[in-house]
Amino acid sequence: MIVGEKVSIGPGDALIVVDVQNDFLPGGSLAVPDGNAVIAALNDYIARFVDKGLPVFATRDWHPTDHCSFKAQGGIWPPHCVAGTKGAEFAPDLTLPSTVVVVSKAAEQGKDAYSGFEGTDLAERLRALGVTRVFVGGLATDYCVLQTVKDALREQLQVVVLHDAIRAVNVHPADGANAEQEMAQLGAQPVVYRDLV
Repeated sequence: MIVGEKVSIGPGDALIVVDVQNDFLPGGSLAVPDGNAVIAALNDYIARFVDKGLPVFATRDWHPTDHCSFKAQGGIWPPHCVAGTKGAEFAPDLTLPSTVVVVSKAAEQGKDAYSGFEGTDLAERLRALGVTRVFVGGLATDYCVLQTVKDALREQLQVVVLHDAIRAVNVHPADGANAEQEMAQLGAQPVVYRDLV
């Protein structure tokens, strides 16, 4: 992704913070390498959106104990983000505002969902607020961020990817880089905080 273009935020914009939960952070059951590095950057974006009175959404995995994505049920992941557990809580250092809209996903045993749009009312909520462009950051670049971005584009939303506020699982070493390239090719615009105006 090439960053450097200035981006101004205003009416019609919303921030989507993707899955910044304890189990995806260092020490968690499905830790994303360097995952905690997104928190400070996201806090800057959150503060900017709150300052401008713009909506902030936060997605979270909210799995049942026997979710289909877990290895014991034939999935590929260790148990993580089980609803109501400490691991499913948002990172304590993440400064989500009191007005944040929390979107829970993959809450049914037999359905997985990487995207914040899949099986949720996120699209309807955004439309109800008149949102036409979303800024997306969080965890992980190559899974939930990628799929959330792809679904946002399918919903005819403009998408800005917070390049300095995403980190990848990298099951394969190039997964994160490939995901960023795919998002850019699909039309998502990368930005870093210093380029917000």
